[in-house]
Amino acid sequence: MGCAGSRDKVDETSKKIQKPKAWKHSEAITRAQLTQMREEFWDTAPHYGGRKEIWDALRAAAEADLTLAQAIVDGAGVIVQNPDLTICYDERGAKYELPKYVLSEPINLI
Repeated sequence: MGCAGSRDKVDETSKKIQKPKAWKHSEAITRAQLTQMREEFWDTAPHYGGRKEIWDALRAAAEADLTLAQAIVDGAGVIVQNPDLTICYDERGAKYELPKYVLSEPINLI
């Protein structure tokens, strides 16, 4: 007999990635503005903590289709808390927060 709370526990690292829900930016933005926001985030993100190789894996996953993104995070040992990749952890417990604008386009993109 085992502990009732431990039955059928899903491994947190195997959480299936999903597309983020539709979202709207505070004001309509162009594709060029969105690209600039994304570049600025990825350029500065590693300076806020965590490991560069995890940030690189998260960027690759954010820019890939869902199947490839799943393979990337699984291969890098990323622990996915939110299936849309907005909150993840590495194996050492460092937290990685990704804004929706690096994961998908807003509905008010012009």
